[in-house]
Amino acid sequence: MNGASRLPRDFHCLFGSGRAEYLAGIGHDFLEGSRDGALIRAVEGKEYLDCVSSMGIFNLGRSNSNLTHALRDAIHHTDQGNFPLISREKADLAERLARFLPGELDCSVFSVTRGETVDFACKLARAATGRTEILHLQGAYHGETGFALSLSDIPGMDRFGPLLPRVRRVPFSNPERDSSLVTASTAAVFMEAIQVENGCRIMEPEHAQAWARLCRRQGALLVLDETQTGFGRTGTRFAYEALGVDPDVVIVGEALGGGLFPIAATVFRQRLNTFMNAHPMLHLSTFGGSDVGCRVALQALNLYEEIRPWENASTLEKRLGHIAEDLRVQGKGLLWALHLDSPDMAQRFCRSCAQEGILLLPGRIATHTVVIRPPLTITESETSAVFETLKTQKAKLAGLASFSFSANTR
Repeated sequence: MNGASRLPRDFHCLFGSGRAEYLAGIGHDFLEGSRDGALIRAVEGKEYLDCVSSMGIFNLGRSNSNLTHALRDAIHHTDQGNFPLISREKADLAERLARFLPGELDCSVFSVTRGETVDFACKLARAATGRTEILHLQGAYHGETGFALSLSDIPGMDRFGPLLPRVRRVPFSNPERDSSLVTASTAAVFMEAIQVENGCRIMEPEHAQAWARLCRRQGALLVLDETQTGFGRTGTRFAYEALGVDPDVVIVGEALGGGLFPIAATVFRQRLNTFMNAHPMLHLSTFGGSDVGCRVALQALNLYEEIRPWENASTLEKRLGHIAEDLRVQGKGLLWALHLDSPDMAQRFCRSCAQEGILLLPGRIATHTVVIRPPLTITESETSAVFETLKTQKAKLAGLASFSFSANTR
């Protein structure tokens, strides 16, 4: 199916044909217009419930008015700041983050994107421990740049040639079956509490705790990437709370800015700050922790504290659990994945749902899955509409009679 004709003709010369064809294949070949809460209105007028949320950054809803006001106020009182210098905005945000995150995570380095936060975490782990090996779990997705790409199992990565050395993939299983996985050469183990792009595969608490024990035994760092699971998406502030571990480093993704301003952070324990104090210019980022961005992020934290969206995620999971069971989805809170028979089936399913006003994306790692991640401000009625559409399209689409749950994640 080629639905690229839905886009205005003059846009075809401005965007690559491959992008247009891909978007047509999943039913997203339209121009975004106004946005509000969980809704997107296409320029042509059609409304969609946004269950993509730009891969989870719109936890506080689309075009949140409180964040918009904070941004307007910020640009009247400050600018991006001089990135090597300190400012009241940077200090205030770092202090608030230290109070907001569970555990003894007191220090922050700000970035613009997830990939940059992961890159810095890798640099910090190697430099602070004096070791070179970094472990990531099978099926991981940590981003698309530098270290982050090397830690991800994205299909087709071989087209980029050799990636970073001394990065090793280890099985997604109980590590105590092979305690030699973490060695005296290991700087850090990176993990996601839920592998969102890999069919929402959930880390078992006992496995996470086993990794934590191995890290402590060998002096390696435990790094939790909360880019898509943080700020309430899984029913708690951060997903690692349910794992019963105290990470050394936490990746806080772009949901920190509520999707309105690009800002992310790497948050870590005070003992690692000893190294940062000795090497304060280890990592520089021109727009990382910009003063405007810090003001927006502070307002976002205020809203997270006020709205407590993790409670909405937990409540909706419980109330709609019976529908989720019927669909045989996997996930927690307001984060689910449907497992289909093939990547083509996943794209067809996304396209069919888009025609009914629900926007979805296939998984980045497990491409036969479809990820559902609406804004955390979504209502019960809107969530019910999403699930009912999924059920209807599951039944209608040709070939979905053999729809089945698959645990064959990568």
